Amino acid sequence: MNYEPLTINFALMQQTWFKDWFNSPYYHQLYFNRDDKEAEAFIDKLINYLKPVPGSSMLDVACGKGRHSIQLAGKGFDVTGIDLSDDSINEAIHSQTTTLHFYKHDMRLPFWINYFDYAFNFFTSFGYFNSRREHDNAIRTIAQSVKKNGIFVMDFLNVHYAEDHLVHKSEKEIDGINFHITKWYDETHFYKKIIVEDEILREPLIYTEKVAKFSLGDFTEMFAYQGLQMQEVFGDYGFGKYDVKKSQRMLMIAKKVKV
Repeated sequence: MNYEPLTINFALMQQTWFKDWFNSPYYHQLYFNRDDKEAEAFIDKLINYLKPVPGSSMLDVACGKGRHSIQLAGKGFDVTGIDLSDDSINEAIHSQTTTLHFYKHDMRLPFWINYFDYAFNFFTSFGYFNSRREHDNAIRTIAQSVKKNGIFVMDFLNVHYAEDHLVHKSEKEIDGINFHITKWYDETHFYKKIIVEDEILREPLIYTEKVAKFSLGDFTEMFAYQGLQMQEVFGDYGFGKYDVKKSQRMLMIAKKVKV
């Protein structure tokens, strides 16, 4: 499958769309205006499954404002979160402690090598780049960051379910801000155009997300190339069985078997 960028005729579709969108307050308004109990429940189930020893070192890749990192650190683990967004990291830093650290960092570039016991990538925080090489570089960064026999957990949308259940048009009103959302897909990517209407704006803002379609087979191949071996795949945040057609998510557990 070819993952090279497509030519899309949208003036605001930029090669680095995620830098602008993820730094927008509207991004957090749309996706993260929710109770932390959701994150806490998921982390509880994850830790119950992984059973890490107290004090284990953990890397949260594309951590955003640190929602999951904070939960993990609160359970006694040494957690480091990295994200490309200035705004997210600037806010996350306010939560830093002796066992919770945040850095602005591009996941395509190497980070600490053979350092962490666990690495996580949650909430489809992957698939944004323009080439397969860049995506491979991101997996390489994560693989290199964990020790041998370390564990990597990736949470990604299930392409087959997303195709079958795509809602092409929807609207949301959050705290007086209107979001008009249009979704579509082609052979290699999902797209989402978001029009933001806020009374403080002179005119609506338009953002377009672009996420590569990666199947379980694609991830298994990418992981193996970087010395990661798939151990288990779950289909939702409740750790239900993965079904290629019915599961909303792919919650993938991999072990680093090569250094």
